[in-house]
Amino acid sequence: MTVESPEKLAEALESVGYLADDGIATAGFLALRLGRPLFCEGEPGTGKTSLALGLSEALSLPLIRLQCHEGIDAAQALYEWDFPRQLLHLRALEAAGDGGLDVEAAEQSLYTERFLLSRPLLKALQTAPCVLLVDEIDRADDEFEAFLLQLLDENAVTIPEFGEVRAEHPPLVVLTSNRTREVHDALKRRCLYHWLEHPDLAREIEILRRKIPGLGEGLAVQVATAVQRLRAMELLKPPGVAESLDWAQALLALGMSELDAATGARTLGSVLKYSEDLDRVRAKLDKLLA
Repeated sequence: MTVESPEKLAEALESVGYLADDGIATAGFLALRLGRPLFCEGEPGTGKTSLALGLSEALSLPLIRLQCHEGIDAAQALYEWDFPRQLLHLRALEAAGDGGLDVEAAEQSLYTERFLLSRPLLKALQTAPCVLLVDEIDRADDEFEAFLLQLLDENAVTIPEFGEVRAEHPPLVVLTSNRTREVHDALKRRCLYHWLEHPDLAREIEILRRKIPGLGEGLAVQVATAVQRLRAMELLKPPGVAESLDWAQALLALGMSELDAATGARTLGSVLKYSEDLDRVRAKLDKLLA
């Protein structure tokens, strides 16, 4: 799918349920037009991962996702060799060679595409246009960041025993970070950067109405307003859009058409995830919902 402008991209994203503001739509459009990775940073729950999912659906491209975590390495992210099949192959060569096995030729035959197990990064290079989501890169370590640089620079990776694999159709790469640590400048320099804020009140109301069929406007306004006020408090974990949706769905499941203090107290666990936050908010719930 060819996208002609940020406005057209915003329309395409809206058609699949992602409401992009001007900044997000422009960043996504430029990433597509310039062929650059897009680095999305922001608080948890601001829609970074959902943006990649939305781009995949709006552009009709397959999504390949790499979930980062502490200790992630090339075997999990890029490739590994199918050792059991390689071993069977060697035994078959030995049996066929009657003891006259050419060691060098056998060794070379082990490191071919036949025995290569593609993990998400390699799969993205081998797949005709796709969206590659490298999710929560801040959870990985410095070594893994350095490992990504060739892919971000050249849309290629080098496998020592095999050689270079280069994308015929470069993927649209979206990296996300919750900023639990600073990602190195070397990686950020290779990307377009966008900081995602929580949605404003009007946009959050619209998200709730679109995502939850049957949610009345009054309840959507109450939930969104309360969540906006919660974010203004000094909480250990301010709620994101996902928590807004959870809260609204919980209220609907209870058959509620409005949010009062009693129901708010019973359902706070849908939107707050730390006991300290629950205690702090319960003490101010009447004001919060006024």
